[in-house]
Amino acid sequence: MTTMASTPKMHQSNRNLLDIDRDHLIHSVTSFRAHEARGATMLQSGKGMWLTDMDGREVLDAFAGLWCVNVGYGQDSIVEAAAEQMRRLPYATGYFHFGCEPAARLAERLVALSPEGLEHVYFTLGGSDAVDSAIRYITHYYNAIGKPAKKQCIALERGYHGSSSTGAGLTALANFHRNFDLPLRWQHHISSPYPYRSDLEGDDAAIIARSVQQLKDRVAELGADNVAAFFCEPIQGSGGVIVPPVGWLKAMRQACDELDILLVADEVITAFGRTGPMFACEAEGVTPDLMTVAKGLTSGYVPMGAVLMSDKVYQGIADGAAADVVIGHGATYSGHPVSAAVGLEVLRLYTEGGILANGQKVAARFDAGLAGLADHPLVGDTRGRGLLGAIELVADKGTKARFDPALKVADRLFNDGYANGVIFRAFADNIIGLAPALCATDAEMDEIFARIRKTLDGLLEQADIHATLG
Repeated sequence: MTTMASTPKMHQSNRNLLDIDRDHLIHSVTSFRAHEARGATMLQSGKGMWLTDMDGREVLDAFAGLWCVNVGYGQDSIVEAAAEQMRRLPYATGYFHFGCEPAARLAERLVALSPEGLEHVYFTLGGSDAVDSAIRYITHYYNAIGKPAKKQCIALERGYHGSSSTGAGLTALANFHRNFDLPLRWQHHISSPYPYRSDLEGDDAAIIARSVQQLKDRVAELGADNVAAFFCEPIQGSGGVIVPPVGWLKAMRQACDELDILLVADEVITAFGRTGPMFACEAEGVTPDLMTVAKGLTSGYVPMGAVLMSDKVYQGIADGAAADVVIGHGATYSGHPVSAAVGLEVLRLYTEGGILANGQKVAARFDAGLAGLADHPLVGDTRGRGLLGAIELVADKGTKARFDPALKVADRLFNDGYANGVIFRAFADNIIGLAPALCATDAEMDEIFARIRKTLDGLLEQADIHATLG
């Protein structure tokens, strides 16, 4: 009788909370009106790979929150590190030459772990302002070294570089440009190295050569003395998990050197074991001039990002003005001691705690799960590297034709997946994005793909979907 009485009360509480959320909280990257109509899916707790919502439903999180909870939910040592730092020193400014131990230690650790040549670290609150900071430092650098004309920046179509006022223009996704007056005049894009959608599919060398030539052509068009930098993700995340051929990043590094432009590697998604090594750049022996990171840095437990900077850029900025002239870029929470303490513990879990090694081991099971869905009638392509992957759905495997947007396949996918107990990213062009935590077991990985297959089978049985198949 107690149980029966408590159930309506719980649901009533949930309804009230949903109304509060609907009335007052603005959600990221949503239609305001659609959210008012739909309401939120309220999450209550998490442990390892699993989340529990406010209605007590347990679901497997195959997307690590938002590509970020790499060590899994409920790691007590992270909570303890944050609590200890809060008691000792909850805040320390980085202004006026003040500092704190966790921020200094974390900067040292990141330099030690990152590709050789990245010697300096500026801490941000997340990925978007890391990109914004990189842009500001690049602007300052070229002005400081006497090349003020170098202001144009080039990025990739389908790329994502955050949603700040400047970074969102380097992002090449329509939702981040519409009604925001973006991209800006100095922001340009070249084609993505997208093998599945390329007329060069199967010829990796040709795909790489085309990207290199497009970069060179765009620099020539803009004027070599006017181009500052090329921004890219080693693997494109929010554009649909576009995995370039092996060797692509190294070729683009070489092209940037030839063109005398900076290479900015946006590793906000790909860093910290997501693609296998600690940083995706490591796989091809590439050192970018600047690298942006966030997400897995603190595993999403607290906000933090960073810009890792080469000594060349640092010295150019430092020597560009008299010693008593400040570099006017900063933020109240840069190098926040609690976030830094969390970051140090997360890095310890990756290394000494074995989570990075576990992610590398279970990646074989992840790859097998992707391959196992390739024969499904709805699947045109599966792709991935490490624990970052995608399943691209098509209406016709032969022509690779996409589904009619009016069918709202992505919405159905996400809702049906959640009903089947699995969370993944459902992109608008009917690509399932996957980024499970590095703490996953083989059994949990198998369960993720079993639930995805069940979701795809259910979608296939829907009459309007089945009728469109080629």
